[in-house]
Amino acid sequence: MNLAAASFTSWAVCNSRSSTHHRLYSHYHTHKPTSSLLPHHHSFLSLPHRTTTRTAVAAVDSSVPLQKEQPTSKKYFFLVANAKFMLDEEEHFQEQLAERVRLFEERNMEQDFWLVIEPKFLDKFPKITSRLKRPAVALVSTNGPWITFMKLRLDRVLCDSFEADSVEEALLSNPAKLEFEKPENWVAPYPKYESGWWESFLYANSEKQKV
Repeated sequence: MNLAAASFTSWAVCNSRSSTHHRLYSHYHTHKPTSSLLPHHHSFLSLPHRTTTRTAVAAVDSSVPLQKEQPTSKKYFFLVANAKFMLDEEEHFQEQLAERVRLFEERNMEQDFWLVIEPKFLDKFPKITSRLKRPAVALVSTNGPWITFMKLRLDRVLCDSFEADSVEEALLSNPAKLEFEKPENWVAPYPKYESGWWESFLYANSEKQKV
């Protein structure tokens, strides 16, 4: 190739590059790129970084009534026998109850035992009532071990347990009149307890004594 031909070829290449550059430059300025044509990372670079936090809110339906807390039932233990045996024949029964009351008072403890004449809860225990002479008297307490201890002391009694929502419900009773004949010959060296000594151990009377 001669010198004139080489010069012409070099000029043609340079002219072609210049023309291509000119077309690209004109297209870019004539048709400006929009954000939709740019890659996605360009749009994130142009905006400040934000952290979105969502707070979950529990929906509360005001039309649904709130459930009330159900009362918690308590367990009551009892021993029972006919009133003649418990209140008239068993001489040491009154002493044992009176001594326990004194113990509770000395220790500032709330009384947790009561006598119940003809208790209504006996209707739940047909096997016991079938063996029981009436009228009946029950010693009721929330202290199970103590009732077991008293059963061993009294011997001729029946025992079991039940649940109630309140002490008032547990100690409901049926009306009954207690009358015991005085013995003709009293041979014990101490006087016999007067009839009605048990009234201070009934729930209603024991509550009055606290006031």
